[in-house]
Amino acid sequence: MINLWIGIGVLTLIAIVIMFWPVLCYQRRARSEAAGRQQQNIDIFRERLAELEKEREQGTLADAEFAILKLELERNLLIDVEDQPVDQPAVRTPLGQPQLVAVTLLALMIPAAALGLYNHLGRADELAVALNMPAPGSGEQPTLEQALTALEQQLDAEPENPEGWYLLANTHMNTGNYTAGVAAFEQVLIYLPEDAPQYASVMGQLAQAMYFANDGKMDAAIRTRIDATLAREPYEIAALGLLGIDAYEQQDYTAAIEHWRKALINADGAAADSLRSGLQRARDELIAAGQPVPDLPELAQAGITLQVSLSPELLAQVDPEQTVFIFARPIGGRMPLAAVKRQVKDLPLTIELNDSMAMTPQARLSSQTEVEVSARISLSGQPQPQAGDFEGTLDSVSTTAGSEPVTLVIDQVVQ
Repeated sequence: MINLWIGIGVLTLIAIVIMFWPVLCYQRRARSEAAGRQQQNIDIFRERLAELEKEREQGTLADAEFAILKLELERNLLIDVEDQPVDQPAVRTPLGQPQLVAVTLLALMIPAAALGLYNHLGRADELAVALNMPAPGSGEQPTLEQALTALEQQLDAEPENPEGWYLLANTHMNTGNYTAGVAAFEQVLIYLPEDAPQYASVMGQLAQAMYFANDGKMDAAIRTRIDATLAREPYEIAALGLLGIDAYEQQDYTAAIEHWRKALINADGAAADSLRSGLQRARDELIAAGQPVPDLPELAQAGITLQVSLSPELLAQVDPEQTVFIFARPIGGRMPLAAVKRQVKDLPLTIELNDSMAMTPQARLSSQTEVEVSARISLSGQPQPQAGDFEGTLDSVSTTAGSEPVTLVIDQVVQ
């Protein structure tokens, strides 16, 4: 049943970005950017739906769970398309970069915090019952609203059900009803045993919900909740994340780094990525302000330093303006994990390949311990290899950050 909450976590992330971001940080979007955002959400929808269908076929996801997750995916996709029409740019309001960073970090940390509790609670029977009830008079599967109504009725009749309240809380957050989310999280804490390992995690998520319900502003009540959470678990991700966000907004970048580094100790996946992104931004702010910058080994990710050169024997056969493509691929694979475009006149050059050069979020250099690296001079200017191009290849290169530079010589003719 863990797959249910993996899905809920992903949906929470999508919904928070779609619904909460406009409330806090309307930004001008050009038509091309709006179209790209819609396409990205469509791609996410298709990918997640395929994963859910696969889980259902494998028997790891019940039909009832599949139904509500599919409804949520469709709902979020429709909301995004309706709210961001391609032919109409979004509204702009004055919100600074610190707030944008803050909301991004908070949205990304919510799913990671949510997963731990369900590992402990382990069921969502009431929702399954609700989804299996046919809609009155139609015989069809109920809508999300009908299922939630049934769940609320179950909780009214049998309130001593922390997993049911937890599901209700996350769904309210998912649909932008943050005040109701706060109330539901409070019910979780009432009925969840205080000695449960995930109790502190729920406390942190309650603080997050309070922050959202307060329009992304810190106040005394939220800080009190954070303090209580950290008194129980000093490295709780959500609480530390909120403290870091507040410090960042106050331009106390050193304090933000301190909080986010502590949060990173227990974080993984998307939460860890968002925290590293915040650390990098805080570090950049310190550098820009000329302030001391702490050593941040946490930012060391996968990377390859390449020293690319052209064989002297081929120098007379190339034009300085011709394009040089530099790729890193999985060994035996075709989809590039990192790609860079240069010109012959730039050779020899030293360049670092890392996750910022990924072609897609799912295909990153850090996903592999070793990769195949190549550099090719394209006579046509296109990335696809053609006969007559010049190329150099290394079959197995470590992606460990900090490794010694690797020499790559373009010395072969593509046949």
